[in-house]
Amino acid sequence: MATQRTDPYAGFNFRVEIDGITSAAFSEVSGLGAEIDVIDYREGGDRVNSRRKLPGLHKVSNVTLKRGVTGDTSLFAWLRATAQGAPDRVRNVSIILLDELHQPVVTWRLVGAWPVKWEGPVLKAGCSEAAIEALTLTVDRIEIE
Repeated sequence: MATQRTDPYAGFNFRVEIDGITSAAFSEVSGLGAEIDVIDYREGGDRVNSRRKLPGLHKVSNVTLKRGVTGDTSLFAWLRATAQGAPDRVRNVSIILLDELHQPVVTWRLVGAWPVKWEGPVLKAGCSEAAIEALTLTVDRIEIE
């Protein structure tokens, strides 16, 4: 679904869906990334004294979602279920980048995502900032639509 254009899209116009439902207003998504390990390989009978590089394991970074604290405790409940030995890996998590007209242009689908870390807000008297919570997800793979 990626659209070709010359100007990059703004990074502030996005939504996060968990199980197809837009889940609260996330203020930040970080950690979208993947890499492939490199394996150095040389056969014993190679006449050239150099190694070949082969692709190894594909690794996906953890993804962190941040949002303002509300009365919704579903993200913490998801982490608690995982801590109690019942990780819910079947949830579909999508990060959707929107254009200026709020139309989807790129969707990153997190496959096999489950929470590994939750961070509560920093509470400080005299501060006027919003209370922010963060949930870090481990991911089997990322697909782009």
